[in-house]
Amino acid sequence: MNKKRVLFICSRNSCRSQMAQAFLKKLGKGEFEVFSAGLQADKIDPLAKQVMEEIGYDLEGQFSKSLDRYLNERFSYLITVCEKAEKACPIFPGVSIRQYWPIDDPVDVQGDDITKLNAYRQTREAVKRRIEAFIDAETE
Repeated sequence: MNKKRVLFICSRNSCRSQMAQAFLKKLGKGEFEVFSAGLQADKIDPLAKQVMEEIGYDLEGQFSKSLDRYLNERFSYLITVCEKAEKACPIFPGVSIRQYWPIDDPVDVQGDDITKLNAYRQTREAVKRRIEAFIDAETE
């Protein structure tokens, strides 16, 4: 069986796309080959790591990558998880299906540490729900 190749894109590849990559790798039970990238590379957000670790997902081994490294590759799906990436992401000739999942960036939330942490948790849960729905649709 050929694995479906999935590329998640966001602006910095520091939070939402990293979460999506981790969730699909684990919940997809080996049926997907999963990648993530950003319009530009940054470091993985420490709060993203923290909230993923809270539910047993370790982002160690994942790192932020620039979209450029994947421009000549083929993917079953290209999924943008933020408006900026959706607007700026180039055409990928090797992509079968392109989807846009608008998920709020928790880095934009203002407030104390608890407020910020809760925003990351909400983003994590939004990403997880999208991944679960994606897997359900792909494995029916």
